[in-house]
Parts: sequence; structure tokens; C-alpha cells
Amino acid sequence: MKIIIAGGSGFLGENLEKYFTEKGNQVYILTRNPKRKNEIFWNAQTIGEWKSSLEKSDVLINLTGKSVDCRYNEKNKNEIYSSRIESTRILQKAIDQCSDKPKIWLNASSTTIYVHSEKHINTEENGIIGDDFSMNICKSWEREFFKVKNEEIRKVALRTSIVLGNNGGAFPKLKMITKLGLGGKQGRGNQMVSWIHIDDFCKAVEWIIQNETISGTINITAPEAVSNENMMKKLRNKMKIPFGLNAPVWQLEVASVFLNTETELLLKSRNVYPEKLIKNEFQFTYPGFDDAILNLLEA
Repeated sequence: MKIIIAGGSGFLGENLEKYFTEKGNQVYILTRNPKRKNEIFWNAQTIGEWKSSLEKSDVLINLTGKSVDCRYNEKNKNEIYSSRIESTRILQKAIDQCSDKPKIWLNASSTTIYVHSEKHINTEENGIIGDDFSMNICKSWEREFFKVKNEEIRKVALRTSIVLGNNGGAFPKLKMITKLGLGGKQGRGNQMVSWIHIDDFCKAVEWIIQNETISGTINITAPEAVSNENMMKKLRNKMKIPFGLNAPVWQLEVASVFLNTETELLLKSRNVYPEKLIKNEFQFTYPGFDDAILNLLEA
């Protein structure tokens, strides 16, 4: 297959590129800073030479968007919003001008679209979508993505949970704080954490591409969410760290200012279930948290 990954120079893009390249596919990356032969310049705002790479491509994956791991001041909020909406909009514009369009377009989204939920399990069918900055970003992003319907293009929005891998994302940070003896619960610790192993993330993307009946929104997360307290406990046990200091909310609020991030990333309860994947018999390699972290710690 010919696969185009827009915004593919981050953690998820790098892993998808490796995964698909090793299987003999041609992968091209749209990026602001092209350095390699398969990287093509784009600014995610205007149509340029990159448009021709979409012609005769099998798959377009859009992962573009400013990281939410920052302070939510007005400048950052605007960039988080515009980077997602503008990139989606310009890709649609470019696709409309293609004579031989991509067969499937997968656009990033997030499980953050669902409300803080400790008891209610959010599936694609019965997930409760709320109204705050993060949820509204996801809603606007998906609305922009699904606004135009191209008969010949299958569109899938990937509502992805926290992806665990060794070369980026949340896991290296979790390991580091655990090693430092700070791996206790964060806040009350009963917030649910939806997560997926990076290998299963890549495998799920490939599975969606191959399953032509799948379209619309899909939860990309492991079937077993874990509470924050349990997650940290399991990590301490597997890493053989005997203790972990708890971090009350006030402490996290202070730390988040120095770390240039937001406490929501740790304290929001994401209780999400991958109903579409399960119903359509997708096979997870790491359905449980224990096996997933054991694999990552041994890698």
C-alpha cells in the first residue's frame, strides 16, 4: 500500500511508519521539517507540492495537532484548536482536487471527548460527550472531519486513549516518577485510565484499513481500563520499587505550573471501552495492563 501520514514525525507517526514499512508498504510523511527521502514538506495550512502525494494513495492518516501537554493559556488553546481544524480542512480541500483519491482516511481524535467518568463505561454507542475545552476541541475536530462526505473515501475518526510505548508518550514519564519514589496515586487515585499498548495501536490501525465495514468513530483503547491507584501500584510491583509517594491535587496543581502542563491530563477519568473492535473480533495482543507493562519493561 501507499500510505501518507500527515503530522507523522511524533511518537505515534514514527511507530506507524516503522510498523507499515516493515510489512513492505510505502510510507510518506507530511511534515514541517523534512529531513529524509520519504518526508514531504507541508505547513498544514495551505495546499502545496504535497498534494500530489495523495494521488493514487491507499491510505491517508492525519495525526497533526499541537500537543495538549502544555498550559491551557489563550495562545496554546488557540494553537491546539487551529492546528487540528486547519490541517483537517486543508487535507479535505486537497482530496477534493485529487483525480485518484485515497481509499481510506483515518483522522486522529481522542477518548478525551467523553466526560470524566468513574463508573459509566463509554462505548462508541453510549458514550457521554460533555462540554469543556478538551471535549469541545474533539467535537469540533470530528465535526470538521465528517463535514464533507466523499462517496469513494471511507472516513474513520480514531478516538485514541493513552498509548503506552518506550520511545515516547506517557510511559517513559510514568517509569521515571516511579523510579524516583513518586509513583503513588495522583489525586484521589480512583480516576480511570484508558490505555493501549503501542503494538496494539498499530495493529488496530492496520485492522481498520483492512476491514471495509468499519467507518465513523472508533475507540482505540484496550478493553480493560485501570484506576490510577491500581496502575501506579502495578507499575511499582513490576519495577520492584517498594514505595511510591501519593500526590494530592494541590501538589499536582503546583507541579503542573513548573512542568508546563495541566493536571487534567492526570486527573480526568477516562473510562472507555472499544466496543466496535471487540464486536468485530479484533484480537488484542495486550488486553491487560500487567502484560502490557511487563512487555514494555522487558523490551
